[in-house]
Amino acid sequence: MNLTFDAIDASWWPYLFILLVGFLPTDIWRWLGVSFAGRLRDDSEWILLARAVANALVAGVIMRLILFPTGALVEIPIWIRLIAVGLATGLYFGLYHNLFLAVLTGGVSLACLSLLFGVSFSG
Repeated sequence: MNLTFDAIDASWWPYLFILLVGFLPTDIWRWLGVSFAGRLRDDSEWILLARAVANALVAGVIMRLILFPTGALVEIPIWIRLIAVGLATGLYFGLYHNLFLAVLTGGVSLACLSLLFGVSFSG
C-alpha cells in the first residue's frame, strides 16, 4: 500500500494522514521528553546540551532571515536589517535582558529605518 496524501479517496483520509505523518512522529518525542524531564536536574549535561542546541537553531533561523530573506523583507537593504538586529541585541545584552523589549526594539527600528530611507514595498 502506498501511504501518500492521495492514497485513499475518502473524506476522512486527509485527517488520518495528518495524524499519522505529522502529529504522532513529533508528539512521541514530546511525550518522552515530558516523562523524562522530571528526572533530570536543571544543571545536568543533557539539559545544557538541549539548551545549546535550541539556542543554535534559533540563531541559525534568525541569521537565515537576515542574510537570505523572503517576502517583503527582501526589499529592505541588508544594512538596515543588520542595524535593527544590532540595536535589539545591544539593548538586550547591554541594558535590560528583556527579550520582549529587544524584539520590539528590533521590529520598530526595522520599520522606522525602512520608512526613513524610503524603502518601497512592491506587491
